[in-house]
Amino acid sequence: MRILAFDYGTKRVGIAATDPLQMIASPLTAVHPNDIWTFLKQYFQTEQVETFVVGKPRQLDGSDSESAQHVVGFIRRLQREFPEIAVVEVDERFTSKMASAAIAQSGMSKKKRQQKETVDTLSATIILQDYLQSKSFF
Repeated sequence: MRILAFDYGTKRVGIAATDPLQMIASPLTAVHPNDIWTFLKQYFQTEQVETFVVGKPRQLDGSDSESAQHVVGFIRRLQREFPEIAVVEVDERFTSKMASAAIAQSGMSKKKRQQKETVDTLSATIILQDYLQSKSFF
């Protein structure tokens, strides 16, 4: 069974997935928030998912950021649409900055680096990697 991670934004949702053994996090895609439900239903036709990991935006002091309210609504709907799948919230502070830095150092073409979808899917991958690492310590 896989784990899916989301970097939720009002323009795009970055999505990453683990391999079936839950050892490797890989970027999957970025979709418009309105299309996420169709995407997930199609994804579940071929893949089994046991956990959703959702990045929760926070301020430097740890309090919820302004965009956190959108993430809370997304999490509620995930729980309503897929009650059998656990939802875990993780702190996503700095993931977009880390993703942008990794892309800048990757040698990717300038056009590819400027695509916001690349940052969103990589942010979701970083969120998922952080979750996998934290899980391996318990």
